Amino acid sequence: MATKKVTVTIPEDLLDEIRAEAAERGMSAYVAEALRFKRDRDRLRELSDWLQEEHGALTEEERTAAFEELEDLDAEHERRRAAGKQSAGEAA
Repeated sequence: MATKKVTVTIPEDLLDEIRAEAAERGMSAYVAEALRFKRDRDRLRELSDWLQEEHGALTEEERTAAFEELEDLDAEHERRRAAGKQSAGEAA
């Protein structure tokens, strides 16, 4: 895949946090992943807007159920992330 070097300005405190998170995989990979994530979220929001235009807004019940499912997914992600860090620590 072709790549292109760019220059961006990032707040210093955020840059420090990103460097700590990106240490192993590298800053470029971290930033590319973050940009892909943002692009995907923007596309998802566009889809959500289109669906609401077509089918109407979500009910409060639907919205609550969706947020509960997202919370469950976030909890599972954190559980797996913690388990992965534990496994990496045991292997060292």
